Amino acid sequence: MISTDRMSPAELAALLHFHAEAGVEWLLEQDPVDRFAEFAQARVARGNAGSQAVQKTHTSGQNDTPRPVANRDTPGPSGNRVTAPPAGAPQMAIPDEQAIAEARFAAEAARSLAELKSAMEAFSGCNLKNSARNMVFADGDPSSGIMVIGPMPNGDDDREGVPFSGKQGQMLDRMLAAIGLDRTAVLVTNVIPWRPPGNRVPSPRETDICRPFIERQILLAEPRHLLILGNFAGRFFFGGSDTIHHMRGEWRDISVGGPVGGLTIPALATLHPQDLMSAPASKRLAWQDLLAFRARIRG
Repeated sequence: MISTDRMSPAELAALLHFHAEAGVEWLLEQDPVDRFAEFAQARVARGNAGSQAVQKTHTSGQNDTPRPVANRDTPGPSGNRVTAPPAGAPQMAIPDEQAIAEARFAAEAARSLAELKSAMEAFSGCNLKNSARNMVFADGDPSSGIMVIGPMPNGDDDREGVPFSGKQGQMLDRMLAAIGLDRTAVLVTNVIPWRPPGNRVPSPRETDICRPFIERQILLAEPRHLLILGNFAGRFFFGGSDTIHHMRGEWRDISVGGPVGGLTIPALATLHPQDLMSAPASKRLAWQDLLAFRARIRG
């Protein structure tokens, strides 16, 4: 194992970037720390402090005015019994079904993309938000009629707060430029607005909670064509469990918003920029898809 003090600045920067991409958020001490021993010492200290407080109470005399003690069944202002939770009880998370309903309500209440962004920033029903640095909202021109949708933010997106940042963003820029498009002239976004820890795939429940937001985003932008990138986004919109190699290159209509006030939009799936970076031979397939996309939007 190579010690970090023997690394060059470039090697150290590459190592830190690797850990950041893997989801490492904190740097630890150089020497190991026994956290179990620290916890045991803290527990003993709390016990000693409690014993001293009890002794002080018994020796303070009988004339001291007793302090009121909160009752678990204390009558509230209206006369009803208010049951207090036991001390140290963990705070209950929002049930999934309630979180989905709250996400749907917040999304449907938005009348513009700016209002939708504010609603998503205020939403706390998805646990992915707790570990993400930033919410990654759409970027580009909503009036372009073209929407490019990827799966979820990566580490670069999470740091910048912009979809398709870093090397993946540079690859996407080249993909769009190859067919005469600029990312500032289209609307670029992700299905999931918060980066999952370690870039893992979002769970089905996390996906269901985020669904109202991306569907509302599409309804408000009213694109005429969708370019879907990668496995996750393809399965999200088309359903099933096929890989992107089976979903790509075929125009399909997707519907969002329900039968009343909804939209049906033609969509084409292709490989994600990361797929092209990992397997450069796949660029040939992506090029075929991009040509088909250009032919459709120009027709």
